[in-house]
Amino acid sequence: MQVYRRGPHTLRELVVGTEVFGDRTFTVYRGERRTYREHLTLVAGLSRALVDDYRLAPGDRIAIAMRNVPEWPAVFFAAQVAGLVAVPLNAWWSAPELAWAVADSGSRVVFADPERIELLAGQGVGANASVIRVRGTGPAPGTGPGTGTGPAPGGVREWADLVESLDPVATLPQVHVDPDDVATILYTSGTTGRPKGAVGTHRNHCTNLLNVALQGRAGSLLAGTTPSSEPGTLLAYPMFHIAGINGLLGAVLGGAKLATLHHWDPDTARELVRDEQLTRTAGVPSTMAGLVEQAAEHPADLASLTTIGMGGAPIPPDLVTRIGRDLGAGAANGYGLTETTSAICANSGPDYQAHPDSVGRPAPGAELRVATADGDGPDAAEGVIGELWFRGPNIVRGYWNNPDADAAAFVEGWFRTGDLGFVRDGWVYVVDRLKDVVLRGGENVYSVQVESAIHDVPGVVEVAVLGVPHPTLGEEVAAVVHPEPGTAHDDDMIRAAVTARVGAFAAPAHVYWVDEPLPRTATGKIRKRELRDDLTGSG
Repeated sequence: MQVYRRGPHTLRELVVGTEVFGDRTFTVYRGERRTYREHLTLVAGLSRALVDDYRLAPGDRIAIAMRNVPEWPAVFFAAQVAGLVAVPLNAWWSAPELAWAVADSGSRVVFADPERIELLAGQGVGANASVIRVRGTGPAPGTGPGTGTGPAPGGVREWADLVESLDPVATLPQVHVDPDDVATILYTSGTTGRPKGAVGTHRNHCTNLLNVALQGRAGSLLAGTTPSSEPGTLLAYPMFHIAGINGLLGAVLGGAKLATLHHWDPDTARELVRDEQLTRTAGVPSTMAGLVEQAAEHPADLASLTTIGMGGAPIPPDLVTRIGRDLGAGAANGYGLTETTSAICANSGPDYQAHPDSVGRPAPGAELRVATADGDGPDAAEGVIGELWFRGPNIVRGYWNNPDADAAAFVEGWFRTGDLGFVRDGWVYVVDRLKDVVLRGGENVYSVQVESAIHDVPGVVEVAVLGVPHPTLGEEVAAVVHPEPGTAHDDDMIRAAVTARVGAFAAPAHVYWVDEPLPRTATGKIRKRELRDDLTGSG
């Protein structure tokens, strides 16, 4: 593999390097501020407690079940400097899902916020793992006055009690962390069954981190701009998602201020950008669209933003134009999966304006195949659609406790993304998920292409295209459209837009107009399975 010669090579090295940032602000949350020096002191004390008091050894797992609060990065980095494995859990999961992931990962310590503590109460998690409640008030559920105060399983220990017990002059544990050691187990969204735990190494995370830094530096040089001396990031992705971890690590590498929200609110986000003079933000397209809409009424509040990153869902080309026009900021698009440790392809700046429908070019060190016939036949020719396969230093080791999933997704070092796409003049285009292709009477209809065409219809806010059963064609195309209030429900206009850009065969036979936003996962992906079940009555 092609790997970076210069570091950081591990997340421990990344943390050690933050010593130079001293009294720079690290986290901002609801008026609370923590400097890099304070953060490093907390990480050192917490990592020592995990090793000395909780008797954890390198390779042991700890689960993090919290929203984007300042304690999240403290716990995450304490795990990394001690050679432990962080297991971020989806904050949108149900109680059984959270408990299952704790058990599946074998996590010995669970850090959870009050909402997750409520969900875990009665799930039996405390019998095998020590549970620590972060930002809790009053008695923890199911514990009464006898709340746990130590490292043994049973009861719930309060974060404040743990922090009070830490050595204020602790140094980092003396453990060796290798680039190929496991750093994280990140569970996929699980929209089609049990989530799979992607096993990510320090090399995976650091490769992605340096790829993003290189792209940013190259973009600045090409544009003739100078990076801000006081960078700041508004993190709109949840930190339990790979894109959220990417944003966290990127901020730490550059000594940037990291502002987070308990939950997304466009007004609060705008005020944070204004008050903290934040220079960058990233999130799913629907979230970033809400921020762009703020620019029309409050342009000065968002003037400090220079870059808006997006990913996790298809991006309407018009949104890219609006970011440049209404905000004067550069748009960036990353394509990747949990298994590729975030962006395996990237597109930004003038390139993005010129190719707004492309996900960009492969990252440094990443190899790409456009495979046909399950990889047994020749790769697809230029411009021909096939399945995207990648390999390189940012591809995860495999899945945790899931050999069948490993065998299906990892082939001789290559990772099968399950996404269909093609390459033209070096630019990568993604046209659909393999499982989302609508097979209409022998024609393949790629939902992303149809959705992109429908997004051009005035008044369309969101759209999901999917296949529904048909007695002779096998499947036919359906579109679920969420419009702006007052927009006319013109099915013919929808069909005409698709016919003009894709072809008549792809025009939706059914157009369903809905008043409510489309259901999404915590990371912004539309729950097409749920929509399909609602439309066909098979749920």
